[in-house]
Amino acid sequence: MNLLEAEEGKTYIVSEINTNDDEMTAFLFRLGCYEGEPVTLISKKRKGCVVAIKDGRYSLDKQLASAVLVEANN
Repeated sequence: MNLLEAEEGKTYIVSEINTNDDEMTAFLFRLGCYEGEPVTLISKKRKGCVVAIKDGRYSLDKQLASAVLVEANN
């Protein structure tokens, strides 16, 4: 599932960054969003979502959020 399909308030593990855009991949990597990293979905907004990655909170638009595939954090 991607971040837009995830449940608010839960922590997930990034399983894949699904984009063919190198700039988008590099931007997400700079935020600390890459495979194996935990990410918490704080809230969903009409134009995207707010996530916590490492020690920061970021607002991701729908295009970025849909490119981040996550799996449940067991």
